[in-house]
Amino acid sequence: MYQKIGADVWGHSVSILLANLPDELRPDEEIVDLAKELDKHYISPRYPNFHPEGAPFEHYTKKEAERATDYAAKIISFCEDKLL
Repeated sequence: MYQKIGADVWGHSVSILLANLPDELRPDEEIVDLAKELDKHYISPRYPNFHPEGAPFEHYTKKEAERATDYAAKIISFCEDKLL
């Protein structure tokens, strides 16, 4: 979306990237809240020693994974709608 407006942007926080879009592209609070949930999954799955014990995959449930993929799909759909 930032490329659409010719802007350079850096960062990994999906919620901040969405919240900082110009008014005409910015999502409502519900989409930003979904992104905040995804932001919480940025570091822990990548680092084997993030949790005191066990591998990262051992700290996720199927329900959490399904919720995260559902949220990601909603965010992608929002972006696609704005880009078309």
